[in-house]
Amino acid sequence: MAPNRDLYFRQQPVGEMANLAYLVGSRSSREALVVDPAWSVDPLLDLAEADGMVVVGALATHYHQDHVGGQIFGFDIEGLARLLARNPVKVHVNDAEADGLRRITGVSESDLERHRGGDVLALGEIRVRLLHTPGHTPGSQCFLVEEAGQPARLVSGDTLFLGSCGRVDLPGSDPEAMYHSLNGTLKRLPDDTLVYPGHLYAPEASGTLGEQKRSNPYLRVSSLEQFLGFMGR
Repeated sequence: MAPNRDLYFRQQPVGEMANLAYLVGSRSSREALVVDPAWSVDPLLDLAEADGMVVVGALATHYHQDHVGGQIFGFDIEGLARLLARNPVKVHVNDAEADGLRRITGVSESDLERHRGGDVLALGEIRVRLLHTPGHTPGSQCFLVEEAGQPARLVSGDTLFLGSCGRVDLPGSDPEAMYHSLNGTLKRLPDDTLVYPGHLYAPEASGTLGEQKRSNPYLRVSSLEQFLGFMGR
């Protein structure tokens, strides 16, 4: 495999719930996007700065507090509000998730850039394709980070974990939508796609999608009925 020519990519453990945040960008343009800035916002921004990068936007996989900030389970988690106070940038969110994100974090409509699945953000030679993957929440999205000549990297949030998938028993969850997101949208991606989840729930912090297709039970089902039965529904 040829070395990455332009991609800037950092995976960072954050917080008390095994969360993983990301910095994704272009070395040539020195621009980066921060994915799910929560728990440790200043250290994430400091890391980008130390690497010579400028954070020009935020990507939200979904509106749960451990990914974007807010109060949950006794935690008062810093997130987007802290990011915008230090570095005012647009928050890129799926349109179906935007109102929930505003309610949870207190950010304003003017802070948001609403998207639909298939939208693409460009940084230098890097393309970040926004994939709408509902199921865990109505507007959950994954980010397919593409660089010519390299396997794509899928930042999968709480849609796909290594060996499992996100919960579908929460308000706004939809098991049928999760089935189609996993076994339609994501399963169609090439086997050499590298998966980077939103939580460190496995011994490894990343793996190939091909490995997940072979071993992850939520990607091995052959029908919606089997999937729902596997989920206990």
